[in-house]
This record gives sequence, structure tokens and C-alpha cells, in this order.
Amino acid sequence: MTAKHWIDLKQDAETGIETLHARFSEGHAYDPHFHDSYLVGVTDQGVQQFNCRRTRHDSTPGQVFLVEPGEIHDGEGPTAEGFSYRMLYLDPLWLQREMSAVFEQAPEQCPLSFAHNLVNDPLLGQAIQNAFGTLHHSEFRIVRQTALDTLLGRLARQLHWRQRDDSDPRLPLVALRARDYLHAHIHADIGLDQLAAACGVDRFRLSRAFRAAFGLPPHAYLVQLRLARARRQLASGAWPADVASDLGFADQSHLGRWFVRAYGLTPAAYRKRCSNLPD
Repeated sequence: MTAKHWIDLKQDAETGIETLHARFSEGHAYDPHFHDSYLVGVTDQGVQQFNCRRTRHDSTPGQVFLVEPGEIHDGEGPTAEGFSYRMLYLDPLWLQREMSAVFEQAPEQCPLSFAHNLVNDPLLGQAIQNAFGTLHHSEFRIVRQTALDTLLGRLARQLHWRQRDDSDPRLPLVALRARDYLHAHIHADIGLDQLAAACGVDRFRLSRAFRAAFGLPPHAYLVQLRLARARRQLASGAWPADVASDLGFADQSHLGRWFVRAYGLTPAAYRKRCSNLPD
């Protein structure tokens, strides 16, 4: 760690929630990427600038940022002081189950959605800070659960149940077909021509439609898909070299370069902090 850039990450064994406290210096922090978790965080210091949902957001101290699974976002420090934040990575199944207890009538097969990526909610911000502290510092179980219940109660004000619609009419059908193909062939060495043929279009039309729909070209989306899968495997204790081989990276160094660009730490460091296993 340096004074300008550091990351402190742990994982709670009972809930699977990852707690992250990080600081970045001025300038680029991390590349556009997505997670398969719900991100719930609060800015501690400085200005945290990020793009999400085709909008630029400037999060200042005390503001809460909320990102859904699969939402592409980046990070930058636009001021000389840089920025720091605390964040919780909430497993979708855990959040869905817990929120079903909070809402008296929780609809089935409807994912939870955030209305906004950036909100001014001091009570939610305090609840995030408290939940972070109890999980990150391994407080007694009853203390952790109480803090999480308070967080869920405040978070419910920012959540709504969204009807699942995999054929979103706003997205071109070719982009949806390409996305589904990438998910189904995550381990394969897919060529753009192969993907275009599977979607029944030429690769130029495919690339334009895909970027317009998801904000990334197909190759970058596939890399992020693999990185999200790599996080899960590393957190469960898999070796970085095995993860790289399984997910189609050329070698461990290839995985490492992409992993650092997206998350700010190496696969080995992430594995160690989440699994508590030795290198």
C-alpha cells in the first residue's frame, strides 16, 4: 500500500458480503467494468467521479452510490486530493432473501433495482458505515446482524422490484442475442466473426449494436464477464493460475493485468483477503 493508493478488502464468512475501504489519488482509478453483486457505498473524502447509466456522477463526502449487478461503471479522481470510499458488495441471492423479509409482499421472479446511482441519504450513509465497521472488524454476530438489519431497513427506501424482461424492447435483438451467446460460451476463445454469424449479422453491425446497448464492445464485455467469474472462483479459494486457465486467459499474468485494471489489486491478493488462505 502507498499513501496515495491503497485497498483494504475482506469478506464476511457468514453472509459472503465483501467489505472494501479504498483510496485513489488524482486521475484514473479503474477501467469500465461490472460486478455480479449489488454495490452499496459511501464516499469518505474527496470527489469520486464515475460514469454509470450513461451519466457522469460526482460523489462527494457523505453521498451514497448504488450500482446494480451488471451495470458498467468506472472511477476517477478529478481533484488533486483524490478520493476514498467504503463499500459493501452484496450477494444478489442474499439481498433478495433478506429483502423478502423486509417487504410484506415481495413479488416472485422480480429482481431488485436501484432508482438512482447517487443519492443524498445521511441515514443510509451512516447505516453503510456502521455495517461496514461491524463486518470488516469481525464484531460479535449479534452486532453484525443488527447493523445489517438497520442497513436493509434504510436501503429498502432506495430499492424497488423490477419486472424481469429479458427481451427489453429498448435493446436491439442482435445485441441481446450476442450477450446471451457470450454468457453461454464464457470459456471459449470466441471470434467476432463467430459471434456475428451466431447472431445473423456482419461483425460491424454487431459491434455498433452491442456498444449502443451495453456501453462496451463485445470483446470488452466478455473480458468483464470472465473477471466477474474470476472473482467468485478466487474468493472460494481457487488458485489464480487455475482460474486463468479455466476462463480462457493466456496465463496468470494475462488475468492479473486485466484484474488490476478493473479492481485495483492482483488476483492473488484478492484471493488471500477473501478466503484467508495462504499464497
